[in-house]
Amino acid sequence: MKAVFIVYNHAITEEILEILETLDIKGFTKWNNIQGTGTSSGEPHLGTHTWPSLNDAILTVIEESKYITFSSALRELNNSLPEQGLRTFAWDAEVIV
Repeated sequence: MKAVFIVYNHAITEEILEILETLDIKGFTKWNNIQGTGTSSGEPHLGTHTWPSLNDAILTVIEESKYITFSSALRELNNSLPEQGLRTFAWDAEVIV
């Protein structure tokens, strides 16, 4: 299993959710209206007058068999909308209960 953490500009929420639905990834936790700045470029997303955008984040745990397709779809989305901001991190996960 892979745990995948996605942080993105809330403006692309529909696109992220569409990828999850298309790949039949049903279980996830979503956080709304979080603040942050990119590591190398892009504008801060702070929800202020100066920097009005905000981020959302999703954590999902998926089967290894879906990981390559999922990461490719997220990479393709990021490449098509580079100014929106999208970061994804993954690590091995183990089901305990």
